[in-house]
Amino acid sequence: MFIQQLYTGCISEAAYYIESDGVAAVIDPLRDIEEYLDLARDRKATIRYIFETHFHADFVSGHLDLATATGATIVYGPGTVTKMPVHIAKDGEVFSIGKLKVEVLHTPGHTVESSCYLLKDEQGKDHALFTGDTLFVGDVGRPDLSQNITEVTTNDLAGMLYESLQKKIVPLADDIIVYPAHGAGSSCGKNLGTETYSTIGEQKQTNYALQPQTKEVFIKAVTEGLTAPPQYFPINARINKEGYESLEAVMEKGMKPLSVAAFKQRAGQDDMIILDTRNSDLFTQGFVPGSVSVGLDGRFAEWAGSLLPFDKPMLLVTEAGKEKETIVRLARVGFDKIEGHLDGGYEAWVKAGEKVDMIIDVEADELAMDIPFDPNLVIVDVRKEAEYASGHISEAINIPLAELTDPGSMANLDDNHNIYVHCAGGYRSVIAASLIKRQGIHNLRNVVGGWGKIKDLPGKFTIEKSAEVLN
Repeated sequence: MFIQQLYTGCISEAAYYIESDGVAAVIDPLRDIEEYLDLARDRKATIRYIFETHFHADFVSGHLDLATATGATIVYGPGTVTKMPVHIAKDGEVFSIGKLKVEVLHTPGHTVESSCYLLKDEQGKDHALFTGDTLFVGDVGRPDLSQNITEVTTNDLAGMLYESLQKKIVPLADDIIVYPAHGAGSSCGKNLGTETYSTIGEQKQTNYALQPQTKEVFIKAVTEGLTAPPQYFPINARINKEGYESLEAVMEKGMKPLSVAAFKQRAGQDDMIILDTRNSDLFTQGFVPGSVSVGLDGRFAEWAGSLLPFDKPMLLVTEAGKEKETIVRLARVGFDKIEGHLDGGYEAWVKAGEKVDMIIDVEADELAMDIPFDPNLVIVDVRKEAEYASGHISEAINIPLAELTDPGSMANLDDNHNIYVHCAGGYRSVIAASLIKRQGIHNLRNVVGGWGKIKDLPGKFTIEKSAEVLN
């Protein structure tokens, strides 16, 4: 028996490779399938099954491309509705992988079709449970992500999840390993633990959702405090349900190098998005005017999916050699209208003598000195509402980064203000500054190091907390 967890940190996603006697299965694959193919090739195994725990909302699955490449059968659980060529399993159906068995446990709640896969070893003993988004380490899947697909309510799904956990998960043996689809940072739950695997016994002891409680108490616990999901979640869920263009085709278009002249001509189209994926400290020093900064060094795909339109064409500006990585990570969350990248990157643009833009970086102590003497100074804190509530500069207004795509979010900002933008550490504030500049507001500065530096200057700022939000 061979099991390997394939974890992708930037989107907090875990896929799994299982193998026995030269027969393999992959659970919840990403859109870029080379790693699974290479693993099977190196181990001289054949991928026979692709098990999907549900229609994922936070990434585009590689199920179709992997099935095309291997001839493997795509398996979904009961309740699945799709026109794709998949096998819809029955609850309790068993699949053979060499000497191993995989049993389907239908566990609706996160979505209607959500299912777990119980792996039995060569002796028939329950060994591991691949839980998808049904059960995480320290949490469970949120029940509000399926409403654009089904007619059931969030409370309906929460009730289903309670029944699934109590009837299918809690009765399992304590020593069974829990392999979830996500770890900390994922928006598919409220507060996932930092570990990427656990055991049934550990989760019975520590996971609030598996404690003895009534259904009513459980529903309240899993539905309270849910923040709005990223805007790309329903888009990805639809793509996974209906199908998509092959990654190979997306790569072929996106990897097209464009001269400065060709890039400039295409960038002039009204609906074109210019995405600059260089690190934020490079972006602030200079960039192609109108570019949006989302650096590869952060939660790149998640922020790109949350902030950029999927129906608009896109051009890329990347660091040399980062073109392929950029396109793959964009494709993971459903972007497929990438029309090429600037050949030679930003340096080529500068060398050609084209106009450039920049964002002024300032240190936190400079902001502190400017506050008392500048009546037009506006501090924009782009952290999440809960972060802002836990402590912020008293003069700051809170516009969470995810809300900056709303045209009304910047209604009270204009070039008469001296705008200082900050987040927690600097990544999100540069994204925000680039979005504000795209709206024609250029009198702004980025506070380097963000809240991390601000709170380390005691006495320089008046700090407030918002107790009503924290409660």
